[in-house]
Amino acid sequence: MSFIHDDFLLTTPAARRLYHEHAEPQPILDYHCHLSPKDIAENRRFHNLYEIWLEGDHYKWRAMRANGIPERYITGDAEPYEKFLAWARTVPYTVRNPLFHWTHLELKRYFGIDALLDETTAPEIWKRANEMLASDELTVHGILRKFRVVALCTTDDPTDDLRYHQQIAQSGLETKDLPALRPDRALRVRHPAEFNAWVDRLAEAANIEIRTFDDFLEALRRRHDYFHQMGCRLSDHGLEYCYSDPCPHATAERIFNETRQDKPATPEDFELFASYMMHFFGKLDAEKGWTKQLHLGAKRNVNTRMYLKLGPDTGFDAIGDWPQVDRLANYLDRLAQENALPKIIVYNLNPADNYAFAALIACFQDGSIPGKLQFGSGWWHLDQKEGMEWQLNALSNLGLL
Repeated sequence: MSFIHDDFLLTTPAARRLYHEHAEPQPILDYHCHLSPKDIAENRRFHNLYEIWLEGDHYKWRAMRANGIPERYITGDAEPYEKFLAWARTVPYTVRNPLFHWTHLELKRYFGIDALLDETTAPEIWKRANEMLASDELTVHGILRKFRVVALCTTDDPTDDLRYHQQIAQSGLETKDLPALRPDRALRVRHPAEFNAWVDRLAEAANIEIRTFDDFLEALRRRHDYFHQMGCRLSDHGLEYCYSDPCPHATAERIFNETRQDKPATPEDFELFASYMMHFFGKLDAEKGWTKQLHLGAKRNVNTRMYLKLGPDTGFDAIGDWPQVDRLANYLDRLAQENALPKIIVYNLNPADNYAFAALIACFQDGSIPGKLQFGSGWWHLDQKEGMEWQLNALSNLGLL
């Protein structure tokens, strides 16, 4: 029997029945992803396995570094085939890491390849897969059709013009493509150069001159309106924890003005400003009936040397250990008191907080709809079998599946 088969990981009759009779026939509705709208709009054709598999996958990059692979073969100037061979040398050492399963599931489902990837099988796998990538079945549109993706939501900055989403809508693609608003750069008052350049782009996108803090808020409201017109019904934040300190308008205005004058916010002022903005975004989402997603608990860019060399999102993010529940409770409570609590999905990255999150979320269900607040699935470092089970156990013990 092949390593990957129809009953892979389905070890009981009940598991096989639940999957094959109920889960397997369902289409995919992906409401949070980091797919490139440009790639979708242009129906990108991948020229080789490196492009589709390794080009931006920091899960694989982390494993390769742990296996002693030099950075040249990960994010450096090595040829695509050399990088693929470096990954092939690493795969046998990923046993018990979900990367081992994912690698071979993808080889089987996309390319019909049963061989286990290692240095000896790599040349033939590279050849066969690249031949298949030349077909229309494995362009971006082909993949979306093949796996019956009925809808997906990308992750988009408020300054994005969303032109690729417009192109996708006009392309005839069966998959419904929608933007999701991630306005986290609006909080970056600790970094004036980055923040001010972004505010200038925001002004251009919103067609407004941003001279004051109120102008800034109006620009964000206009972009929220535009995203809504483009079909967006989801926002998303990737935060260390949920900022929720009380912050008067005048205080947020002072911090904004100082940042515009190239003065970095102190840690205390950042917390206040971020809290004000998160409350503002919460009310915007509630007004339009959106669902807010909160991805909480990532400690990002912990390796300064590599961050300065490669930038963010290159495999140097960890699980944080901040107190979460008091801050999140205060955030939810304030919005609820103002009758401005939107639908919310909370994703937790630290498994030690699973039960605390599940218990807290149940406190803000209001009977208006089932699951107004939801405890989101295990994500990032918990996006694996054990992490998913931990999340399901906490949710099912304290709430409803």
